[in-house]
Amino acid sequence: MQDSKGKARELSSWESDLKRREADIKRREEALKNAGVPMEEKNWPPFFPIIHHDIANEIPANVQRLQYLAFASWLGIVLCLSWNFIAVIVCWIKEGDSKLFFLATIYALLGIPLSYLIWYRPLYRAMRTNSAFSFGWFFLCYLIHFGFCIIAAIAPPIVFHGKSLTGILAAIDTFSEHIIIGIFYFVGFGLFCLETLLSIAVLQRVYMYFRGNK
Repeated sequence: MQDSKGKARELSSWESDLKRREADIKRREEALKNAGVPMEEKNWPPFFPIIHHDIANEIPANVQRLQYLAFASWLGIVLCLSWNFIAVIVCWIKEGDSKLFFLATIYALLGIPLSYLIWYRPLYRAMRTNSAFSFGWFFLCYLIHFGFCIIAAIAPPIVFHGKSLTGILAAIDTFSEHIIIGIFYFVGFGLFCLETLLSIAVLQRVYMYFRGNK
């Protein structure tokens, strides 16, 4: 009985502490709203919001098209890495090399969120605030992204393990062995090529806009 009473008191104390923390968070949010600090609510994608994204209301009208182009580039790398994951799974099922599946999983799980955090979000912030530091960080990280797209489109075995990327060399190799797997890899190669071309367009236009505002 004493033990159950002690657990009940502990549970009650934990519950009251949780309520106190929730009330403190609400007070802080209200204070930020009253101070005029914008609160970024997660609103994209609409069916399962995980990020805040509102180009129409937060980005100046004269650069909204450029921001949408950059957003298309981010969605492009998401598509590339997702398709790369699917193609490598097909290859893994056929050939049984678990290392391919492991590497493709790392590319997708790390590449998708990191691309958003290290270059798309800084560009979004730079367009909204015209911050030179955010622009500089974007250029640095986007060049890394651009280099990765080129390497992925080629897929040299000396850089990454064999067929873990759906580049042209891996596509030719797989097509000679299994036509279906080769088709998956050639589609991935095409996607990485399109993403590379789109990245060139984004890089050029953002640089021209940045130079014009210096």
